[in-house]
Amino acid sequence: MAGRLLSIGECMVELMQAEGGLMRKGFAGDTFNTAYYARQYLPGDWHVDYFSAVGADTISDEMLAFMESRGIGTGHVARIEGRSPGLYMIHLKDGERSFSYWRSTSAAKLLARDGHRLRAAMEASDIVVFSGITLAILPAGDVETLLAELRRAKAAGKRVVFDPNIRPRLWDDAERMRATITEGARAATLVLPSLDDETTHFGDASIEETIARYRGLGVEGLVVKDGSEGATLVFGGERSHVPSAKVETIVDTTSAGDSFNGAFLARLAIGASPEEAARFAAGVAAAVIQHHGALVARDKLPAA
Repeated sequence: MAGRLLSIGECMVELMQAEGGLMRKGFAGDTFNTAYYARQYLPGDWHVDYFSAVGADTISDEMLAFMESRGIGTGHVARIEGRSPGLYMIHLKDGERSFSYWRSTSAAKLLARDGHRLRAAMEASDIVVFSGITLAILPAGDVETLLAELRRAKAAGKRVVFDPNIRPRLWDDAERMRATITEGARAATLVLPSLDDETTHFGDASIEETIARYRGLGVEGLVVKDGSEGATLVFGGERSHVPSAKVETIVDTTSAGDSFNGAFLARLAIGASPEEAARFAAGVAAAVIQHHGALVARDKLPAA
């Protein structure tokens, strides 16, 4: 059955380590990464679109060309004069990553200025994806515009998918961060949190507390990711657990969660059970963390 997935957020210029102390340029960002991996595993009659904003400069041209070359639709990406994409650099130590960011003039901060544009894009889609980073980069008024349209999409029967992806350095206030993440979850039908984030920032003492809190917000489906411990799924009141795929050597954990999300949503969209989708997504994430960078080439990923 044909369909359309819309992912909303910020794609950035990515600088990653290369040989000889050099850096390699790429393009990535949490919700774009999710769209990329969903595209790898969705059938050809499914469309994958990105909703964002970029500048009118050369690097923005390159970014849009890259998206299109990877099968991601750019018809919902606005062009804004005087702005440009944000940039980040990956630092690696023993496979774990940290980041430096330059995003003060990021065009994506203005992606939700036009509620009518958001509504039209969501109405044309079957699955709508956003994240805590999407919410964090927006001005307060634009956050409410986005949440209002997401709530409308949920009420209309769309599958609205939220990864809290909590990054406190993007927020000016911890209480506002928690409140906004909570409202993001209320607007969603499916939430894909990481247990580490929930424990650190919401004080959850157990996975049961995380599940109870999100279910209390009216979330229909929940996948709590717990790194090497696997994922706990709650769908239709039924709970199950899917182990992680074993990895001997971790090279770069960038996009581990994003790749899981994209592969999971792709499998779910074509009729797999949540458990089947999660097992497949765990294998994809395991492959991704054995390579550098956020976006791993198709020939290095598991077969569909």
